[in-house]
Amino acid sequence: MLGEIFNTRYEILQLLGKKAGRRTLLAKDVVTGELVIVKLLAFSSDFEWDDLKLFEREAETLKSLSHPNIPRYLDYFEVNSPTIKGFALVQSYIPAQTLEQYLQSGRIFTESDIKQIASAILEILIYLHGLHPPVIHRDIKPSNILLGERSGNNFGEVYLVDFGSVQTALGTEGGTRTVVGTYGYMPPEQFGGRTVTASDLYSLGATLIYLLTGTHPADLPQKDFRIQFEQSVNLSPGLANWLKSMTEPNLERRLSSAQQALKTLEEPQLLGVGKLAVSKPEDSKIQLIKDGDSLEIVVPPVGFRTSIVSTGLFAITWNSFILFWTIGALSTPFPINVPFALFSLPFWGAGYFMGYNFLFTLFGRIKLRLDREQITCTKELFAFKFHRPRPSSRESITKLVYTPRYLTRDSEGDKTQVPAQLEVWAGVRKYQLGQNTNIQSEAELEWLAQELSNWLNLPIQKE
Repeated sequence: MLGEIFNTRYEILQLLGKKAGRRTLLAKDVVTGELVIVKLLAFSSDFEWDDLKLFEREAETLKSLSHPNIPRYLDYFEVNSPTIKGFALVQSYIPAQTLEQYLQSGRIFTESDIKQIASAILEILIYLHGLHPPVIHRDIKPSNILLGERSGNNFGEVYLVDFGSVQTALGTEGGTRTVVGTYGYMPPEQFGGRTVTASDLYSLGATLIYLLTGTHPADLPQKDFRIQFEQSVNLSPGLANWLKSMTEPNLERRLSSAQQALKTLEEPQLLGVGKLAVSKPEDSKIQLIKDGDSLEIVVPPVGFRTSIVSTGLFAITWNSFILFWTIGALSTPFPINVPFALFSLPFWGAGYFMGYNFLFTLFGRIKLRLDREQITCTKELFAFKFHRPRPSSRESITKLVYTPRYLTRDSEGDKTQVPAQLEVWAGVRKYQLGQNTNIQSEAELEWLAQELSNWLNLPIQKE
């Protein structure tokens, strides 16, 4: 095939790819002297009419598109040579490598790189999804995204190629549905033959996760069909939350449009309230009492857990030792015993906090209350009640911030998991609920964030 001239114009120079009756060829246009890409669909033993339908759709779609970061349609014709028979689509050649090739060569993509790639692809998707009818790519993955060479401070042009799986939104309504795409990058709805514009967002999110982790999305652990990538890479909370919203398996909770995805990428705090859990988890023991005048959240004690046994034993040992040491110090003659007694005070303080935390885990509860006048947060242990922080006026509440669990890295490079937190800010005071305050799951915090947002009429800021 190399050296052949198709349609008396395109001289085949190199085979770039081959799969299931399809070949991608580098060719030279002998009329203009320019390099072009020839995509060939050959009649073979495994030929199916659905393949031809998709091939013709790709040609018709490319013919209707006009975007600087999408290959240009040049020609379409039937091939009938002694060596091969089929159909050929000719498109402009883009001198750039795929993201897959960059990964295989060992390139590491930084968070800044990821944001620039995401922004560029989202701009293309805004164009595609804004057409009438919208055009859905259906196969966004690293091998279908090209990245040009850096030029000075310019990151490099990003291109979206291979529209062989393309579908229009109208084409997904009724009729026979063909399942296309690549495993690991396909959202759940695409497995059922259904695609919407948000399906491309999922594929883009999975692609970016692959670039960050270096692990194929299908090889990363999953929980409730969600890709669990956070343990594999150290990301800012904003980008991690954005990627989770992009790859949300539930369509109703996924970012719904390329415009919204681009806006929240640039301003992560705008990630919507609707992406959080809106109902109380079935196993939650938290009490929520609300009416038009007040809202009260009561977080019960954690109770006994095997993990606190060692903490309790250490607290008992510590305080017993300090007690024995202090009795011995006080039994010495005055005034020698005074400095020894004073020396023991910091150790008594540490022992008190260890004992308090141990007892609070077993018996203490937290109560956050808001009414039309003020906000209070009370820690209760037996008959003792402590306001932490002090009450503030209702009018001073300025924002509601939810921070999902994330990983941070210390100076030695070790990863530490930071628990999820929910914060109500009233001036400079912060009223906090989180996984270090008796709350056991992120789902509970998301539910409480939603309830507080509704009652306070404040948006949830995600950090």
